Amino acid sequence: MKVIDLDEGNKDLFCLCLEDWSDDAKEAGPKRQQWVERCQQHHGLRAKLAVDDNGVEGGMIQYGPIEHSHVDGSGLYFIYCIHVHGYKQGRGDFQKRGMGKALLAAAEEDARALGAKGMAAWGVWLPFWMKASWFRKHGYRKADRQGIASLLWKPFSDDARPPRWFPKKVKLPEPVLGKVNVTAFSNGWCFAQNLVYERTKRAATEFGDKVEFREIDTSSHEAVAKWGIVDAVFIEGKSIQKGPPPSYDKIHKLIAKRVKRL
Repeated sequence: MKVIDLDEGNKDLFCLCLEDWSDDAKEAGPKRQQWVERCQQHHGLRAKLAVDDNGVEGGMIQYGPIEHSHVDGSGLYFIYCIHVHGYKQGRGDFQKRGMGKALLAAAEEDARALGAKGMAAWGVWLPFWMKASWFRKHGYRKADRQGIASLLWKPFSDDARPPRWFPKKVKLPEPVLGKVNVTAFSNGWCFAQNLVYERTKRAATEFGDKVEFREIDTSSHEAVAKWGIVDAVFIEGKSIQKGPPPSYDKIHKLIAKRVKRL
């Protein structure tokens, strides 16, 4: 197993989070690829993949200067996500082989060489994807918490300062009277959240002028600070997501229920 840099040859696969086999990948749209290319060109995004002895990509990590992320901080590099493919479908299960550990170590070494004062990451304290406990095992400590999401960090120098979540304001634009208001906050970095955005946009269009669909681009540091939201979809002011991405049918039914009340 070895860790390699992201390049043009593996970028398409990276932008699908190694899930090129998945039907969801076909639904998620081009937002992630656009985000990756924009952040590589303008915001210092870095990315690496772990490949096995046969050259098959099994894991990935993406990170960059925290000043361009959706987290408040300075002088640190922020890990947007680290992912090791664990499904039987597609390329198969690559977990429990040390890929995550190798990716994290490579990213930290790279960030140090770029002059970072420390590394930051997010994780959830529940035992599933991006576990906060996994980062703690690798020397990270809690800096902040927002709901089930913990913000963790590992300082490289004595003058490093811990990161913070931006305050969650849940600020929404003024509703348009006489219509069902659907508001999508969309950042672009996350494959799963892009899937929710694309499904919602498609469902909203089915109802024509009865629905006011508005997208708020949160791909900039300043936009997250202003709105206090990174990725979320609201139907008449109510968030539709509490866990995994809701299906298109579920989103369509939620909008249809509101349309009937007009």
